Amino acid sequence: MSNVIKTVALAGAVTAALAAQSTTASAGAKEKCFGVSLAGENDCAAGPGTTCAGTSTVDYQGNAWKLVDEGTCTTMELPAQADGAAREGSLEELSRDLPA
Repeated sequence: MSNVIKTVALAGAVTAALAAQSTTASAGAKEKCFGVSLAGENDCAAGPGTTCAGTSTVDYQGNAWKLVDEGTCTTMELPAQADGAAREGSLEELSRDLPA
């Protein structure tokens, strides 16, 4: 095998490895965040009232989750609840804003 072919093959392998690493790094880690999705926009089932993606029926439904960037769940800005209490995302299922 000629040196030119070896050099081109090695350069291609290095380029592919660098591209794969940068794609993985930019994707970032995700985590389940309960109580932050709008009705019909949850990522999958989390309890009664949901069967899979897109089946939540209430905005900010506490037992429905959405994948969010890791570390952002509990700091997302959400509108206050009807009684004026703060509404926050949670890494665990919530008992608020459940369908009647």
